[in-house]
This record gives sequence, structure tokens and C-alpha cells, in this order.
Amino acid sequence: MIAIHNSGQWSFRQEWVAYCEQKSISYKLVDAYDSDIISQIKDCEAFLFHHHHTSAVDYNFAKQLLFSLEQSGMKVFPDFNTGWHFDDKLGQKYLLESIDAPMVNTHTYYDRPTAYNFIDQATFPLVFKLRGGAGSNNVKLLRNKDEAIKKVNQCFGQGFENYDRLGDIKENIRRYKLKKASIQDVLKSLRRVFKSTEFGKTAGRERGYFLVQDFIPNNTSDTRVITIGDKAFAIKRPVRKGDFRASGSGEILYDRREIDERCVSIAFETTQKLKAQCVAYDFVFDQENQPLIVEINYGFAHRAYDLCPGYWTKDMDFVEGKVNPCGWMIEKLLCQEKNLFNES
Repeated sequence: MIAIHNSGQWSFRQEWVAYCEQKSISYKLVDAYDSDIISQIKDCEAFLFHHHHTSAVDYNFAKQLLFSLEQSGMKVFPDFNTGWHFDDKLGQKYLLESIDAPMVNTHTYYDRPTAYNFIDQATFPLVFKLRGGAGSNNVKLLRNKDEAIKKVNQCFGQGFENYDRLGDIKENIRRYKLKKASIQDVLKSLRRVFKSTEFGKTAGRERGYFLVQDFIPNNTSDTRVITIGDKAFAIKRPVRKGDFRASGSGEILYDRREIDERCVSIAFETTQKLKAQCVAYDFVFDQENQPLIVEINYGFAHRAYDLCPGYWTKDMDFVEGKVNPCGWMIEKLLCQEKNLFNES
């Protein structure tokens, strides 16, 4: 039996349930927030918990619960290799560097003097990031030395709120103009100017490190590749108008011809090194047209991929047809020991 955390509408939960019912896989919905959750799932062989990077509750305990269950021998999604670096760009820097993955040069400093020394020699612009945040949240372009020094002083001074109030307002106004958000979304973000989110209050302020990546010019889009087991699917996301960021733009190109298959190949190779169940990669291209990883993630807005025309196998064959990422997650989780699945 599989236990599935009964989380919100944005999660993988609905698709996980639908797949289990389609395949006649026994499951039960549980509340991971219950104090006795471990005893509740003792009779299960697997536990699936799509925890979210902006949930105050998930932030406090989700990784610890999953890792504890995995230590007991239970299969979990996401497992340790898949999830420990989730929403942690500092962790991702060291992880990707350690396996020699092709990534955008990322620089981290943990005191003010060394950060100043780096700035004195740096080439601008640079891309400033906090360790957490998705959809281009907490990502800023530093155009010159003065802007960089200001960020360093804040990094080692009062720090930054995890919830970017002004950035959220601007983003919701942008999405409203594109008819991708409602006026209620805009008003909600305006109210949060005076009252932070629960996650913002729980996570506190980010400080004590300075994290920047090299700015890679002339990218009018990024490429998102997601690997799950021996399958990969991909989209291209145009950069936002008047911006340098693509993630979270809401604009998607699904045509297979838009995808540079080198990104798919690198994604497969990197996932194998990471021994991960599921990894979403964001790629850009350097001035020699070589693909570089910007960051990685286990979670993604799965419904945005419904229009993908198919998927690649590990042999780089392209299979036309509907992608089923949430179903593939369950396949990957269970088929290691049981030959339950013979379908894509």
C-alpha cells in the first residue's frame, strides 16, 4: 500500500491518486501533519509527500520526516538524494560542482571582507540570489560594484525577508496584465505589504552569506528539462519582457524542435550521478553556445507540461504521446523491487 499526503490543489496528489486508481494500486490518503503520522503508515511500503517551498509547515519538518522514514527502510518520494537540496541554491552549488556538472559559475562568501574582495575583481553584471525561492523569486541583477556592495552590506547586516513583498506585487501586476492572474491576486499581494506570509514569518530573515552567479548574456529563453527514471521531457520558456529572467514567466514553448537535445543528454547523465528519482533542470547557453545548468529542483508545476508532445528515453529516442510525470514517479518508486509496471 502507498500512503499519500493529502496536500493542496497545487500538488502532485490528485495525479498520484488517479494513477493508483487506474493501475489498481492500493493507497490511502494521510495527513503528514499529524503527530502520529509514522504509526499511521506502518502498514505501507511507500510514502509520497509533495512538500512545498513556501509552506511554513512543510518548511519546519517535511525533509526530516521523509529522511527518517527512508532510514527505516520505507520507500519515499522525494527520497534523500532527490530532495535534500530542494529550494537550497547553496547546497546545489556544492552538489553540482562535486560531480563536475556543467553549471553557471556560482560564487559564495560567508563574511563581508571576502565578499568585498570578490566584488573588487568581479565582472558585472552578476545575478544575486538567496538560497531559497522559485519562479525567479529572490533573484536580482547587480549591474555594478555599488549595487553589489549594497547587497553585501545587507547580507551581513539586517538580511532579507524570505518573502519578497515588493517583488510579489510587481509579479502579480505583470501576470494580471498578461491575464494570467486575477485582480484578487494583485490585492492579496498588496495586503501582504503590511503583513508577511506565514512562511515569511516562520523562515525569518536570510543573512550570513553572499551568493551570486555569473550573468550569461544573450539568452532570450531558458530550457527546462525534467528527468524521472529513464524518461525526460522538456519545454522552453521565453524571458519576461524587459527582464533577464525566464522562470515563472508563464510563457511556454512546447515544440520539440525548440529543445536542444544536449540539455536532455546532460540531464540524464547528471541525474544518474545524483542517484535521484526526479530532477527538474534549468539550462541557459554560454557565449560558446554550450548548455549550462542554472539550478535544479524536484518539484514543478506539473500541469504546465500537459501539452508536451512526448518524452525522450535514456537512449535519446523520442516517444510521441502524452507525458505522465506523476505516474512515472510512482513507477520509479515501486518498480525497483517489483515488476508491477509494463506500460509507459
